[in-house]
Amino acid sequence: MLLVKYQSHFVKIIKKWVRKYTVIAIALFTCCYIYGSKIEPNWLEVVSIDLPIANLTPAFNQFKIVQISDLHISRFMPEKRLNRIIKLVNQQQADAIAITGDFITKGETINLPRLEKKLSQLNSQSPTLAVLGNHDHYRQATPKLKQALADTHIINLDNQIYTIERGQEKLVFAGIDDPYWGQGDLTKVLAQLPNNIPAILLVHEPDFIGESAKTHKFALQLSGHSHGGQIRLPFQHPLILPYGGKKYFVGQNQVEDTIVYTNRGLGMTALPLRFGSRPEITVFTLHTVF
Repeated sequence: MLLVKYQSHFVKIIKKWVRKYTVIAIALFTCCYIYGSKIEPNWLEVVSIDLPIANLTPAFNQFKIVQISDLHISRFMPEKRLNRIIKLVNQQQADAIAITGDFITKGETINLPRLEKKLSQLNSQSPTLAVLGNHDHYRQATPKLKQALADTHIINLDNQIYTIERGQEKLVFAGIDDPYWGQGDLTKVLAQLPNNIPAILLVHEPDFIGESAKTHKFALQLSGHSHGGQIRLPFQHPLILPYGGKKYFVGQNQVEDTIVYTNRGLGMTALPLRFGSRPEITVFTLHTVF
């Protein structure tokens, strides 16, 4: 009888603890979901970086490049957030804006009028330059997207270069179509590069630095793609990273004599959540090395 009474009391204690910790777990999950879906995706970070660039002429000292990436304009990119992104980019007073791919999300309905309207609001001293990402190469979307960029006077560096001139001095931007899902052609780009002029490469996947750095032709590579992991627990490596963005998935790294910078992007794919990887606008100020 005593044993039965003890067992009954023990079961009550266990049930009490289970109820208590279930409530705590549900509350914790709810808080994390609210943070990851409502707070962090809207918590835009402007990251400012000073970069010394070899052979940069004095005319381009303090030249300002604003990089954005992975907009993924879809149902996961609300109008209010998109408007704030455009406003923040324009507030930086860029000399040039660089967009490193994934304007859209594969499998999602593409609202081209909305895309064109927002992209046309970007302001910089020089034309806005861009490359396509893996999501931009989706069935019939690619030619429509290319036309939308042309209609908004954004220069798609589709295995091409663009030279900015200040008097007799020059700075070159090069772009490669997505090297894994598109028609990237590094050889074609290299054939266009002038000698002894600093060159900045735009390419969606950061791990392409393994190829571009071998050429010793680029001072800087700007990339996106990985979203910084998008969901990243504190002090942990991201659980999932995409092909082409596994090694240099976030921030600034040096590979041989080329700096590679991976922007965390602004949109989301798969799960409409960000955790430990705030959306990013990067502002680079170039400096002459004396």
